[in-house]
Amino acid sequence: MSAGSFASPRYEPRLSAASSLQAIAGFNDDPLPLDIHVHPEIEVGIVLTGEEWILFGGVAMVCAPGDVWLCAMWEPHGWEIRPPHTRNVVLKFMPEFLGDASGGDMSWLAPFLAPAIYRPRVTSTALRRKVLALGRWLRREVEERRSAWEQVVRVELLHLLIELGRDWESAGLSPPTKRVRLNALARLMPALSLAHSFPWRRVSVREAAAACGLSPSQFQNLFREAMGASFGAFCLRTRLAVAAHQALHTQLPMIAIAEETGFVDDSHLHHCFVKHYGCTPAQYRERTQAAAQGPAMP
Repeated sequence: MSAGSFASPRYEPRLSAASSLQAIAGFNDDPLPLDIHVHPEIEVGIVLTGEEWILFGGVAMVCAPGDVWLCAMWEPHGWEIRPPHTRNVVLKFMPEFLGDASGGDMSWLAPFLAPAIYRPRVTSTALRRKVLALGRWLRREVEERRSAWEQVVRVELLHLLIELGRDWESAGLSPPTKRVRLNALARLMPALSLAHSFPWRRVSVREAAAACGLSPSQFQNLFREAMGASFGAFCLRTRLAVAAHQALHTQLPMIAIAEETGFVDDSHLHHCFVKHYGCTPAQYRERTQAAAQGPAMP
């Protein structure tokens, strides 16, 4: 695997406030086994050559050239390189990287808030050609890193999300999410930093609101408007992601994982895990390990 490929630690550190984008031009000469990881950034990946298998919560997608995967913040996901000479471009970014950028009538965040299986996919030859062209342009910018390359990536990433969103909207799958306001995201960054810095414990609404200089009610309204979910739901998803990571990469009993990730007990973790992932933590561990033997869907 070349130095430019995107293999990374299974539990990755968050980007800093000063650097809200990580861009990787990946190339693999040889197949790679399944690797599952989690990080606080949004992730967008495009396969340019070869084939990549992406796993979200036990559901697998085989991505061919021109296919895209969209990963939400703190969402456990895995990747596996099947054939040799697979080439891709991967962008990981904090929400403020796109901020209040216009994506038409729909927030650019909307696809990431939908369940993984319902997110936009490339379904037409025309869209696949556009995505490949955008992907090659993005990869060139990432590799060369010329002056203002991050600004170019920002524009082309938004272009990609708009193209994906067009078909998604026409299919009636997009939720009625408001547009993101940059000043709202900037105001909420102290709360997001709290959730990112302490993903294993509960961060109260009062604590998060105080960090942002807002009243609890102001904070909750602003957070839901900007992020499409309540702060409590966002933090719960964060802690569940850490619990899922622990279930996969440690031998800790579930009661210990529950304690480490701020749940009352293992039954509380069990209940929340089933509601969010559709399976128990033990089943998640078993299914993910079994999924390494082959994709679950074409």
